[in-house]
Amino acid sequence: MFLQLFGTVVIAGIVGYVAEKSAFTRNGYLPSIIICVGGAFLFYFIRIMFGLRFGAPGVDAIISSVGALIIVPTHWRSRK
Repeated sequence: MFLQLFGTVVIAGIVGYVAEKSAFTRNGYLPSIIICVGGAFLFYFIRIMFGLRFGAPGVDAIISSVGALIIVPTHWRSRK
């Protein structure tokens, strides 16, 4: 279980870096990585508590990281 948590953090960090490098987001490297890791942690604990999963732990980490990158920046972005 500890290795799944560690792998989730690593995969989420990589997803955040790649999303920023490919211009999918424009948050900056550190905010994107923090958003991805936070989303992956949240889904990891939901997976433990409720048994909700999409597949392997790595697939769950990728899906939750991308989902967090989509939800968080668009939610807090100012509307003009």
